[in-house]
Amino acid sequence: MKSLYFLVLSLYTARGVESSTTPPLGFERRALLRDFTRRAAAGSSASTSGTCSLDESAPTISAPKTNVWRTLSPEDNIAVYNLLHDPASGLNLTDVSTAGINDNYLFYIDTVPLNKSEVLPYLDASGPKPAQYARAIIFEGGKEEPVSQEYMVGPLPVDSKTTIQKLDYLYNGGSGGSIPFNGRTFDALRAAASDTLLLEIMANVSDITTALLGGAWYGDFLPESTLESSISAPSSYDGTQAFRIVAFKRPGPASYLRPVDFYVILDCTGTDASLYKLKSIVTNTRVFPSIAELRAAFEAGELTEENKQPEDYDWALVKPDQEMGKRDLEEKFAPQSIEIGGKRYKLDNEQKYVEYMGWSFYVSHTISLGVMFFDIKFKGERILYELSMQEAAAQYGGFQPKSASTLYHDTYYQMGTNLYPLVDGFDCPFGSSFWNVTYHDTNTTVVSPNAICIFESDAGFPLSRHRAPGGNAYGLTNIGVVKASMLTLRSIATVGNYDYLFDYAFHVDGSLEVTVRASGYLQSSFYYPDQGKWGPRIQQATQGSLHDHVLTWKADFDILDTNNDLEVTEVRAAPTEQPWFPELGVFEQLELNQYKMDTEQRFDWAANGQTMYCVNHASETNKWGTKRGYRIIPGRSNIRLSTLDSPFSRRNSELSKSQLAVTRQHDTEPWGNSVQNLNMPWKPQQDFGKFFNNESIEGEDLVVWFTLGMHHFTRAEDVPVTLYSEAVSSIMFAPQNFFDRAQDGDIQNRRWITPAPNSTSLVYETFGIALPQCKVELKERLIQPFDLY
Repeated sequence: MKSLYFLVLSLYTARGVESSTTPPLGFERRALLRDFTRRAAAGSSASTSGTCSLDESAPTISAPKTNVWRTLSPEDNIAVYNLLHDPASGLNLTDVSTAGINDNYLFYIDTVPLNKSEVLPYLDASGPKPAQYARAIIFEGGKEEPVSQEYMVGPLPVDSKTTIQKLDYLYNGGSGGSIPFNGRTFDALRAAASDTLLLEIMANVSDITTALLGGAWYGDFLPESTLESSISAPSSYDGTQAFRIVAFKRPGPASYLRPVDFYVILDCTGTDASLYKLKSIVTNTRVFPSIAELRAAFEAGELTEENKQPEDYDWALVKPDQEMGKRDLEEKFAPQSIEIGGKRYKLDNEQKYVEYMGWSFYVSHTISLGVMFFDIKFKGERILYELSMQEAAAQYGGFQPKSASTLYHDTYYQMGTNLYPLVDGFDCPFGSSFWNVTYHDTNTTVVSPNAICIFESDAGFPLSRHRAPGGNAYGLTNIGVVKASMLTLRSIATVGNYDYLFDYAFHVDGSLEVTVRASGYLQSSFYYPDQGKWGPRIQQATQGSLHDHVLTWKADFDILDTNNDLEVTEVRAAPTEQPWFPELGVFEQLELNQYKMDTEQRFDWAANGQTMYCVNHASETNKWGTKRGYRIIPGRSNIRLSTLDSPFSRRNSELSKSQLAVTRQHDTEPWGNSVQNLNMPWKPQQDFGKFFNNESIEGEDLVVWFTLGMHHFTRAEDVPVTLYSEAVSSIMFAPQNFFDRAQDGDIQNRRWITPAPNSTSLVYETFGIALPQCKVELKERLIQPFDLY
């Protein structure tokens, strides 16, 4: 259809709908958008205006197969819990509510990853549905040699065929699913066991801490305590010993920005808490092996604190700062991305399955890894079998016990349990679709409502366009422009102080983009004027601690099937001579050097971006005889861990030490890390370095591991919290000769503009895509409480 018109966008102030003043923020706040007006140059009539309902649900679809990667059902979880606690199981478990570190107790229940070799026959043919198994971590403090041991329970549902077996085959550290007691997760029960000693120490120095720091500690969350404790990680090197570094800070919601200059280091080796002892107290950058030596220095007047944390903490809250005033026109509601034409994606909410503009994929979730994607296809052809974050590591630097030693693995803190309800219209656009996240806390199922949002948005740029010049009043022969849009699945994990925002964006051209952003509070340090090499002063007594954020993903590529290669294409400046330029002799020009990686390896992005990596099918080609594949494109801040030989990240963080890696897929290597690696830096349960054993990767099932992240150059603008705008990293997978042409030819959301025969007006071809004419009503959905059952 062709029509002649000019587009005019008019906005108006609604009358008789809302008062002239801005309504209060709340569920009933609405912003009204005036009808788009199309003014015809000739012969068109105005369209009818209606109401666009952004709350309309996405169209439904039935997934072609059951989502076999889903988390355990509540019924299966309670059945597994009961089986593990049944005396007949022989595990001799004590309920965690009454257990101590000398008991055997359940830490958590999750799922055992499915064997890909069993899933593919089910997905692609008529193979049987793979059996599901539960994964249980049990702290066995009651054994003669106490350990943490992982078990697999299944097949599920629990019946006479269900067994309990040690889950050893997934780990290569030498002890299977077992970790020495000293290297196991430092959970609340381990902290409580050492609190008796800590309370005794802090009570004996309360006069010193009150004089130096303005507060004392008698236990967290007690009204008489005016300090709050925090612990660091790791708490062991190889499981033969254990220690606890306790730092202190001013309490309140912004405690991460209010550290004080006092550290207690405890020896917590073993299960007998009566043998725990003080290793040292640190303050004023001095080490005191005993309370007596600390007191002697204090009474001699050798300890002072020039800077002290302020009592007030309003400056550290994500609230308006009245002292900064207000910006001009800020009373107007900010621009929004809304699906004004209606939802163009389909959901199977039960199976967590999505279809959008040629894309299809399943979504899963685990306690440790959070959101995961499986069976990602574009136009019916598989691109990726699995896309999942494997670890979110952060390592700090400084001349203080906590900052110098801190390494975090956020999977250790059960990152998948830290997905919380999202704020409608701010975390996600109005009109988004929301999914709950369900996980299990021993025998309780927890439902975090609206913790995942799905929305389509304008990409912020045209997908493609070209203007051909012409000799007329408009200076053109034609303009072709195609609208770019993408479907995003978003979650935000608040792990302690940081809020990680994860975006998976499926573009209409067949590209897939992964983006991570970081906000939330810095883990800061007490400020010393001579320690600027570890970060700047950002408040009265606070230093922004230098650190790396390195997040690693697993991308199990299946370009059409599992017969893949990794092709390297180098752009290089090469000497050449050509007979039509005899006067130049030998001159430099660009050329390509292409080859296939032959064995598993770790590598980094090349300088100046002069190397392209593509996962190609080993034999399938496009119409032009070129191997079909997907290119891996670096985005912003594709970094690796800076420290390659730190004692705190020596071997437990191997997957964070290269920007890229490629391995051959094995069912026994589902994870690049272990949730219990953190406290075993010298002898990890899962050693990613052992994945690389010179195996051939030519024509094989390939897994690409990639890291995103930020070298966090801390700044005063990190107060109150780090900004998502600059703390961002991304990567993209894009078709590289996978098709015969660009995947925009079948997109109808475009305009083709040519001069009319008289060249005094333009003809706009709309391809049947009219502009929606409607009033938009925006509503904020209220955050719902967690559901426990």
